[in-house]
Amino acid sequence: MPSRRTVLLLIPHLGGGGAERVTELLTHYLSPEKYRIHLGLVTNSHAGSTELPISVTVHALGAKRVRFAALRVLRLIWRLRPEVILSGMAHLNLLVLLLRPLLPSGTRILVRQNGTLSTMPRGYRGVALRRFFRMLYRRSDGVICQSSAMAKDLHKAAGIPIEAMAVLPNPVDVDEVRTAERMDAALWTGEGPHLLAVGRLVREKGFDLLIDAFAEVRHSFPSADLTIAGAGSQETALRAQAYVLGLERCVRIPGHVRSTGPLFQNASILVVSSREEGMPNAALEAAACGLPIVAVPSMGGWTEELGGNPGIWLAREVASEALAATILGALSRLGPGQRFAHRWIDLYCLENAIPAYECLIDFTIAGQWT
Repeated sequence: MPSRRTVLLLIPHLGGGGAERVTELLTHYLSPEKYRIHLGLVTNSHAGSTELPISVTVHALGAKRVRFAALRVLRLIWRLRPEVILSGMAHLNLLVLLLRPLLPSGTRILVRQNGTLSTMPRGYRGVALRRFFRMLYRRSDGVICQSSAMAKDLHKAAGIPIEAMAVLPNPVDVDEVRTAERMDAALWTGEGPHLLAVGRLVREKGFDLLIDAFAEVRHSFPSADLTIAGAGSQETALRAQAYVLGLERCVRIPGHVRSTGPLFQNASILVVSSREEGMPNAALEAAACGLPIVAVPSMGGWTEELGGNPGIWLAREVASEALAATILGALSRLGPGQRFAHRWIDLYCLENAIPAYECLIDFTIAGQWT
């Protein structure tokens, strides 16, 4: 039996977003018979409350910020000497690639891109960042993208060769989500319809657009409510926006939710209002539960790939007026509690997504991919 290969998964921390969720699922489902899995939590001083497999060795580096973690990351890599490093967040990717000349010979690096470069600021800072990506991403052995549109964006904005990128499906634990869905049926009260959004409370997610759109939806559906599950820097601003619009009693922001499955139980629709988005895990998990989805045409292209499927409504532009009109159109066509098969979600199931990651890791270790 061939010896196991050492794989180091790097992420700033677990919890809070799609990139963290993908990394967590990789720790659970990458084969422990094939790999020695190490997880590096760059900005954590301890492993936290997340339950990880006993076969995974966790290294909590405790850096204050990713930018200050160079020496800690370098020491960890030299101690473990992994065959392959998989870094899961853009700013961490840049750090690891910046360190590449100092790494043990033969160390291979895969970086997972979780955003689009074309949406970066247009001024000096944006130009400098794009040049930084162009220079450093060429040091990687491969770039993992969440959609074909994201790969095209990277190619256009940073000159990353198409052949140096792989489009891999985000893994989704469909069974876990559907089991969690049955755990609690009493999370929603009132007549509804019940609108749901999930994600970090940051500008990119467009929740300010959603709250403005929801104010219009309430004119036609006075008993409608909206839950935005997540945490982030815009929480105070979003609460203030809801208050100014007189929506403080029908918009709730419960903070970060560890398991989103129960939220899908009696929600009427999931709304994805992101200004930019690679492949939102919330949409994938909602689809696994059959939930109808309304979205705006985010930068990142995921809506181009999924738009047109039954149960998905796509606004004409990223704007509150267009989003409101699309939500109203969807609600006018949906029956109470209506659900959809969403056959396209099969691509993202663990039995398809995890082998795709393992294949890429194996090819990268063997030097056969790039």
